[in-house]
This record gives sequence, C-alpha cells and structure tokens, in this order.
Amino acid sequence: MIFEASDFVFKVPSVVARARRVLIKPSASYPLPYPVTTSADMLASIIASIRRVSDADILLLEGIPGGIPTRPIYQALGYNFPRVLTLDVKDCIFVEVDNPLPKPFAMPTFWVPNVILSSDYLITVAPLKTYNGTGSFTIMNLLSLLPSIKYQGESLGGWENLYSLGIDKVLADLYFTLPFDLGIVEARQKFAVREDPSEGEVEEYDKVFINEPYEVDLEVADALGLKVGYLDLIRSAKVELEA
Repeated sequence: MIFEASDFVFKVPSVVARARRVLIKPSASYPLPYPVTTSADMLASIIASIRRVSDADILLLEGIPGGIPTRPIYQALGYNFPRVLTLDVKDCIFVEVDNPLPKPFAMPTFWVPNVILSSDYLITVAPLKTYNGTGSFTIMNLLSLLPSIKYQGESLGGWENLYSLGIDKVLADLYFTLPFDLGIVEARQKFAVREDPSEGEVEEYDKVFINEPYEVDLEVADALGLKVGYLDLIRSAKVELEA
C-alpha cells in the first residue's frame, strides 16, 4: 500500500490488539536525522497507534558493529518515548535459529537476539535509500539485528563474513528466518548513497509504503524501477515452497 506522506496517518493492524510485546526495528545506525535514519516522528506515529489499541510492551531494537552502543544514537535521534524500552543488540542473549528453507541460499542458521523470538508482533521501518542503483529497504534493515560479534571478519567492523557469502543470498535467508509482520518504508524523501552510507543526495518524494516486508520492498523497487537481488531470490524460494 502506498500513501501520500503529507496525508499519512498510521493505523496499526487489528491483530496488534492481542499482542503482549511489539518489537520495532528502526534504521538507527548513525546519530543523523532522517533520511539517513528512521525519523522520530514516524516512530511516534507507530507507537501512538499501538497504544490506542493495546497496552503491550513496546521495544525498539538496533545494533551497531564494533561494539558501539546504541543509547547515545537513540538520544541524538530523539527516540525518547514514554513506556518504550530501547534495546541494544549487543546486550541481548543470542540464540541460534534454523533457516526454514529446505535449501538455504547461504545460511542454514542465524544467531539472533532472543527478544525477537519472544515478541508477538514485529515491525521493520526504514527510510527509502538507494545504493548505486539498488535498494536498501525493510529487509536490508534486518541485517543489523544480527550480532556483529558472530559475523565480523578480521577487520572487526561489522558483518564481513555475511557479505563474503553474497549479501543478497543472506538477506533472502534472513527474510524467511525472521518472519517480520510489517514493513514500513518512510519515503518522504529519497536518499541516494554512493559510498559513505551517512552521506548522499536527497530528493523529495512524499510517500509512505506499508505492507508485509517482501511485498513492501517489491512495491518500492517497482515504483523506482530498481532491480533488487534479494527480492528475486525470495520470489524464487516462495515459488519453490508453494510447489
């Protein structure tokens, strides 16, 4: 579903009324405002909508490679919401989860924070970013949920071991292993990155995309005319599973 950002009012799905714990994964790797990161306004809208139907625990979860703490970044971005717990991936307990695909593309298992598994409803919300002609949307946003200490290479900088396997294959596997319920792409602006992920060209766009994560990423890619490798892999796996 595509909305005009200027008229957008978030309405949480009715199933959330039965949830005891809702986890929101923002894009918050840098202490820089939207469109580099998910805006505090978008998160406030999501949280307010949840609160209208539920007293569920609401969690924000983000991880940053190299052991950098998330708390100062949360504070810099204005993520100061009452009755919302802000968590850092590196402080979580990790559990190894099997990839349900009969033939994984790259990863038969993933180490993930256990708090994800104990949450009833999962939302990934990311700004609209492109990297040299390809897209980085709600499924790419899930990568920083993985503990970098488990996947970093010799440089100790992040998820080098995952990139070495082919990041599109890893993201396709991650999509099936972490079944997030809802994906939101905050597209008031388009943010085009070439090298440094914290710098890029900004263009007004005035859209918000909402759907299941694969469907919403596909909608954004189609709207922008982008070819996104992990979407093709997910599509092929879905066809095989349905067969």
